[in-house]
Parts: sequence; structure tokens; C-alpha cells
Amino acid sequence: MWLWVGFNVFVLAMLAIDLGVFHRKAHVVTFKESMTWTVVWVTLALAFNFGVWHFAGPQKGLEFFTGYVIEKSLSVDNVFVFALLFSYFAVPPLYQHKVLFWGILGALVMRAVMIVGGAALITKFAWVIYIFGGFLILTGIKMIVKKDEEMHPERNPVVRWFKRLMPVTSDYRGDKFFVRENGVRMATPLFVVLILVEITDLIFAVDSIPAIFAVTTDPFIVYTSNVFAILGLRSLYFALAGVMDKFHYLKVGLGAVLTFVGVKMLLAHSAWKIPTLPSLGVIVLILAVAVVASLLRPRVPKGTAGPGKSALPKPLASPTN
Repeated sequence: MWLWVGFNVFVLAMLAIDLGVFHRKAHVVTFKESMTWTVVWVTLALAFNFGVWHFAGPQKGLEFFTGYVIEKSLSVDNVFVFALLFSYFAVPPLYQHKVLFWGILGALVMRAVMIVGGAALITKFAWVIYIFGGFLILTGIKMIVKKDEEMHPERNPVVRWFKRLMPVTSDYRGDKFFVRENGVRMATPLFVVLILVEITDLIFAVDSIPAIFAVTTDPFIVYTSNVFAILGLRSLYFALAGVMDKFHYLKVGLGAVLTFVGVKMLLAHSAWKIPTLPSLGVIVLILAVAVVASLLRPRVPKGTAGPGKSALPKPLASPTN
């Protein structure tokens, strides 16, 4: 129990330092700042990994590292969606960090609940791991074959329900989530974006949490590797948001990772069980191939004019539609 308490106290302390000291005043996060924080979070994760390796043994250390790599790679998909949401709702760069901070804080709570529930299910009903495995294979194949679709956040049923529940201002009110105007408490579009960030993470957690159960069923390892991957997600977004289009094969790579992890889960109780170390090697190889392929074969920008054609920019969607 002291491990759980101590780890969560550490996480809350780091978040308090992040928001209360380094980001007390709203500002645009620069590339240099985002890279610095990315290095900080990765270093802390590796230091924790060393502690797990030293005190719990090499096997637990390898399980944490593999789980961390899986969660970190799958969290890249979140970065794609964050970029789309911020672009669609025209969120000023000045306020994006605040949205991600509170969004990730909520994600930590949701994932903790899902991890405890998933661990309890697998412990009590061993066959649940086969359901997780099949689900991951289907999800991975879907990611590989599915084409990018245009995003329409205003059609999200939760957002539509919320707008019926509480009025929303027509534009932003600084970095505030709620304001009171003419005696009426109203939400701002910034809070609507926060809701969508939380929904996005919940959707991705349904994929990523079963994936790490293929590596280990130890709830503490599952939880801590998830937390370290999520904590570094904000800095990763600000570091990669501007270059994400260059890694267009990464989604295919992530789909292949999910499919492989699903197969690993299905073989967990068979003579063909895949050990953790070879699994880590396969996952790293898949991601490396996806990144290299993206760089060697750049995507042709949409709307590029061909011979005899003209490329006209599409009108921007309004967040109040």
C-alpha cells in the first residue's frame, strides 16, 4: 500500500510543480520548453524503471519498460487528435497547456479505475484475456485499413447533451472554463474542448490498457507505466504537433503493434507464449519501420494541384456551428 500512496504523492507533487511553478502564468509553450519537459518525464520514467529493476527484479523491470514503450507509442495517437481538436476549435496556443493539464489529470483518474477493474477481471476470470486479445486484434486491423476521416466534434453526443444542459459562450473568455454573464453561469468553448479531450483519452484507454495486460497483470506495473506515459503526453504534444504529418505511416505501425499484442494475449496460456523481451524487440522494430517509411516516402499534401488543376483551400469550420 505504501508503494501506491508514495507513487501518487510523487505524481501530485510533480503536477503541482508543473502548474504552480513553471506554468503559473499562461504562456505559449515553445519547442525548447516542450523538449526539456519531454526529457524530464522520460528521465523520471527510466529512473523509476531502474528502481523497479533493482528492488523487484529484472523481470518486473522489463515488464515496466515494455509497458511504458507500448503506452508511450499508443499515446502518439492522442497527439494527432489533440492537434485536430485545437485546430478545429481555434484554441489559442496560450490556453492549450491548461486544457491538456486538466484533461490529463482526469485521464489519470479514469485509467486508475479501468486498470483496477481490468486486473480484478483477469484475476477472477482468466478467460477475459482472450476477449482483450481478440478486441486488440480487431482494433489493430481497423487502424491499419481505415482511412482518415474528417472530424466533426460538434456531432459528439456528449457535447450535444452538454450544450442542452448548460449554455456555452460564443467565444473564449481568456483561459476560463466557466463565466457568469447576466446572472447566468455559462461554459466556454474551452471547457467543451476539455470534455472532448477526456472523451478521446477514454476511447484510447480502451485500446491501450488491455494492451499492457498482455505484458503483465501486476496492477502496480500497469498503473505506473500508464501514468508515466500520460504525464509526458502534454510535452510530447507541443514537441510533435507541428511535425505529426511527416509520420503518416505511424498509425499503420500502431495498428500493427495492437494486432501483435492481441496475438500475444491469445497465446498467453499456450506452448507458443511469447516472452517479454522478444515482444519488446518486435514492438520497437514495428515503430522504427513506420517512422523510417514515413520519412523515406513523404505524404503528398492534400489539395496539391496537379497538371491543369487548381488547389483551393477549404473554408475553416466554425466551432459554434
